[in-house]
Amino acid sequence: MRRAISSTERRARLGVRHRLAPGAAAADPPEVARSLVAVHSTDPSSVYLGTLARMAGGDLGTVERALYDDRTLIRLLAMRRTVFVTALDVAPVVQAACSRAVAERERRKLIGMLAEAGVGGADPEGWLEDAEAAGEKALAARGEATAAELASDDPLLGTQIVLSKGKKYEGRQNVASRVLLLLAAQGRAVRGRPRGSWTSHQYRWSPLELWCPDGLADWETGAAEVELARRWLRAYGPATADDLRWWTGWTKTRTAKALAALDTAEVVLDGGADGLVLADDLEPVPEPEPWAALLPALDSTPMGWQAREWFLGEHGPKLFDRMGNVGPTVWWNGRIVGGWAQDRDGAIVCRFLEDAGSEAAAAVEAAAERRAELLGGVRLNPRTRGMTWLEEELKG
Repeated sequence: MRRAISSTERRARLGVRHRLAPGAAAADPPEVARSLVAVHSTDPSSVYLGTLARMAGGDLGTVERALYDDRTLIRLLAMRRTVFVTALDVAPVVQAACSRAVAERERRKLIGMLAEAGVGGADPEGWLEDAEAAGEKALAARGEATAAELASDDPLLGTQIVLSKGKKYEGRQNVASRVLLLLAAQGRAVRGRPRGSWTSHQYRWSPLELWCPDGLADWETGAAEVELARRWLRAYGPATADDLRWWTGWTKTRTAKALAALDTAEVVLDGGADGLVLADDLEPVPEPEPWAALLPALDSTPMGWQAREWFLGEHGPKLFDRMGNVGPTVWWNGRIVGGWAQDRDGAIVCRFLEDAGSEAAAAVEAAAERRAELLGGVRLNPRTRGMTWLEEELKG
């Protein structure tokens, strides 16, 4: 008989395994990243705020040192062609299981763009190979560079291509930017320090060897997919195969193959849905002490499943933008009960979307005060996504 795992127990697992419940805090940023498999990094500020929400101490400098000085964290273009931050020991698995396929698709796309623009004559693929080699050489010589700097180092990299040809937002771009994206997806280059502050969306690039002197371990794709599925189930299970397929961006066939190679157990979720856990993960998880959290936009926890009703309820339309990206959320005991934003003066404003009780209100207020102290007056700008309904309302 299959074990039933209720939404209450799923929320208990979330609180403990995602380092949000009392006593579950991580010791350092890499431990946070491992606990989540990878930290969503489309919005750079979410890496800092999401990581520190899961640690007992630390400040912005703690995360910055892990990213750029100690280099125990690394950015990858990975699942769903999205930028993630993960620990160095997990990076080879993510790269082989997801980034490799992203690189192949992006390379085919770029070859098509070059052919359409007449770049490379009869051999745009060969031309691109030369441009990739030039980009890697120029980056190694500089040690750290922007795409614009590399475009000035070699005429191949300075070649311009037309983007969105024929549309009103048509533009031109140096091929260096596309080449760097390919090198990163191939595990040959890394997004390094941002050009501005910790909230900046513009990065300098570095050779991979500055993070991994021996390069990333060479995993076979199928084995890496199995390992990534195992890590994801440990962090996000119980869940469905569709949840994993959505999170990774894999096809149904790839997802089913990876899961079939694992020792899993079927469970029944609330509502009668079929779920999966690792076979050694069937023991009940006790409910932790009450906890509150203010998680940033695009945080890895709310973006970890496709089916979110068990922790989101009916609040999705107010907390997600039209592209399916989550805004800043307020959590109480494993459920999203509201959202938060900064008003015109930069103050943090929280809004409950349901009555969570006086204990929740006090805990959320305390979390908001800690968040305000952490930000120190910095204004967050959601440039990588649309504003949610609740953010628009709270910002005034």
